[in-house]
Amino acid sequence: MQITALNSQLLISMPSGGEWIWILLAVVVLFGGKKIPELLRGLGKGIREFNDAKTGIKNELESGMKEQDKPNK
Repeated sequence: MQITALNSQLLISMPSGGEWIWILLAVVVLFGGKKIPELLRGLGKGIREFNDAKTGIKNELESGMKEQDKPNK
């Protein structure tokens, strides 16, 4: 399968502008105006924790590689 064919298949499944409006309207109706900020705040905290963990693991791997490169005496 070619990459262009794969990209066109993925674009077909993505919602367009009008569909996003309906999705947002459904979210507002289901959760209400007061719950949406709480939902987004929780989502933001989750993303922040994920990025912190990702950075921590990256730093640990880099420090381990630096220690491995040092000659042992």
